[in-house]
Amino acid sequence: MDKKESEKIIYRITQKVKKAIFDFGLIEDGDKILIGLSGGKDSLALTEILSAQQKIFCPRFSLVVAHINLTNIPYESDIDYLRSFCKKHGVEFEEVNMSFSPSGIEKKDEKTPCFFCSWSRRKALFETAKKLNCNKIALGHHQDDMLETFFLNMLFQGNIGTMPPKLEMNKFDMSIIRPLCLLEEDDLKLMSRIRKYKKQVKKCPFEKETKRNDIKKLLKTFDNISPIARKNIWRSMMNVQDEYLPKKVKNDR
Repeated sequence: MDKKESEKIIYRITQKVKKAIFDFGLIEDGDKILIGLSGGKDSLALTEILSAQQKIFCPRFSLVVAHINLTNIPYESDIDYLRSFCKKHGVEFEEVNMSFSPSGIEKKDEKTPCFFCSWSRRKALFETAKKLNCNKIALGHHQDDMLETFFLNMLFQGNIGTMPPKLEMNKFDMSIIRPLCLLEEDDLKLMSRIRKYKKQVKKCPFEKETKRNDIKKLLKTFDNISPIARKNIWRSMMNVQDEYLPKKVKNDR
């Protein structure tokens, strides 16, 4: 891929992020945003794009990056690489060390170790954001993540919902934002190849237990049925015709 083509792809990806920011009101004047940087392609792209927007964006906002390092899970993050990556893009880097123990999770509990690990990381992000006086946390979830969560909730939780582009966490007086919500995973794979992001080594002992890979296969099946299936599933989340959904009749007895 030549330089001109690469620049076109990066421009297209950046425009999608800018559209998400404006369409969903993700960033406002005076925001201080904490980016959760796992070290994967998604959070690296998020850091690069937001750091560039920070320099030209109106309204004005500031950024800080936090990497939550689980000391007892074999996810080998190259901290030096992450730190230098943030320095290159002019963003402050914060490393947070913590441990996660799945012991005590009962077998009968419907939530997986992945859920509790994610919850522990999220809690650490909130605590770090509070410490650094941030009012928003930016996560690197892309549109495929959100579609997968939509189906996971329907199939395994019996509800309709997903990870929204913006979620007000009133309990913590903070918002979670997902500026990559209009990007497909393939967009981020392309950006990763163009920018030559260094891949982190992940050897999570619970990774095979997740149902998310099954949902990825389901979405591939939808792609075979219709080339615009994903686009229409995304649109349907914002086009809920409540009057055509079943409703129980209230009964006083």
